Amino acid sequence: MVSSVDDLTINLLASVIAGTAVWLFQRLRRRRRDERRKRFFGLSDRAECVIVAPKHASAPTAHSVNRLDVAAIVEIATLARECGADVALKVQGQDVVFDTGFDAATEFCIGGPDGNTRMGAHLATFVPGASMDRYEDVGDKLTLWVGDESFPREPGESEFVLLAKVDTARPGRPMFLVCGQTAITNRAAARYLATHYRALAKRHGLDGRFCLILEVVRPDAYGHRVVRERGDYTAVAFAGRS
Repeated sequence: MVSSVDDLTINLLASVIAGTAVWLFQRLRRRRRDERRKRFFGLSDRAECVIVAPKHASAPTAHSVNRLDVAAIVEIATLARECGADVALKVQGQDVVFDTGFDAATEFCIGGPDGNTRMGAHLATFVPGASMDRYEDVGDKLTLWVGDESFPREPGESEFVLLAKVDTARPGRPMFLVCGQTAITNRAAARYLATHYRALAKRHGLDGRFCLILEVVRPDAYGHRVVRERGDYTAVAFAGRS
């Protein structure tokens, strides 16, 4: 009888020790995963995160934002808050005066240069190998360019977005660019970034920059849900910068 009690006690202790070890391992792994995510996005606890949204193209007021761009903002803001960051939203619109420095905080800049002049400046300054045509020049055939390669929009069938992570003068405070041909492509890229950051970190490192072109397939039918990576253009997009 004593032996049976001793065996039971030993088995219980072994179970407790094993369970505690598993719990500690999972907690450490979760903490390490969280720290890697915070480092990748430059979003430590209480860090400042600025989301710069584009003006709604057809809205009469200067600070209107397309509902699909709002969905992209919510996606990014949720990610930032999960990392413990403080989030500030700015609608850049057509104002060329930048009231936020590009190295003061981690920044997520959303939208094409037509609706977000800050995006146009960021592309020219930090990603000189990439650009987007102006809507007034090409209309619905709005085209993204990376080097000599073009990605013309086919409305409702094939639409494109540039997704980039950019170095700034302040280490640990990167800038993320979501430069889409339409609001739905902006939303698709924001979702892609939130769900694929581990793969991007593995490919480019936690502190590395990158530039991808994503294709949103048949958005009229599938919305933002079907996304293909058309290519990694990191080398071409940052050509001319050290």
